[in-house]
Amino acid sequence: MSSMIDSRIPRFNQAVLAAVVFVSFLIGFFWTVPLWAIFLLGGVIAGPRGNPVQALVRYLVLPRLGPPSSVEDARPPRFAASLGFLFLSLSTASYLAGLHTVAWALALLVGGLAAVAALFGLCIGCELYVWIMKSKGRFLQLKSGELI
Repeated sequence: MSSMIDSRIPRFNQAVLAAVVFVSFLIGFFWTVPLWAIFLLGGVIAGPRGNPVQALVRYLVLPRLGPPSSVEDARPPRFAASLGFLFLSLSTASYLAGLHTVAWALALLVGGLAAVAALFGLCIGCELYVWIMKSKGRFLQLKSGELI
C-alpha cells in the first residue's frame, strides 16, 4: 500500500538540491554531489524520514506553516529521487574516474531538473513514473489517505 506525502516536502527538497548543486558548481566544490546522492537514497529507502533535508522540513518547518493544502502519492517523487540518485552516483563515479566535465554535466542535469520541479511544479521524473505505469497498465489510484 502506498502513502501520501505533503506536497511541500519534495518541492523544498528539490529547491535545496538545485541550489546546492549550482553553488557547488560555481565554487568548484564537487563533494556535495555524492552527499546528495546519499540523501536521495535515504529518501528512496525510508521516505521523507530518510532524507535529512526532508526530515528537517517535515519536523521543523511544516509544523509552523500549518496543514498542507495538497498531498500527493509518494511513488512518483520516490521514483524521481531514485533517478536523481542514479545520475548523481554516475556523476560521482565519473568524477572519481577523472571525467570532471561529464561529472558536472550529470550533476547539473539533476540540479536543473530539480530547479524546474521546485519552481514550476513540473517533476520530470514523476511524470516519467506515471507514463511508465500507464504504459504497463499498472497505474493504480492511491487508496490510502495515510500521510507520511
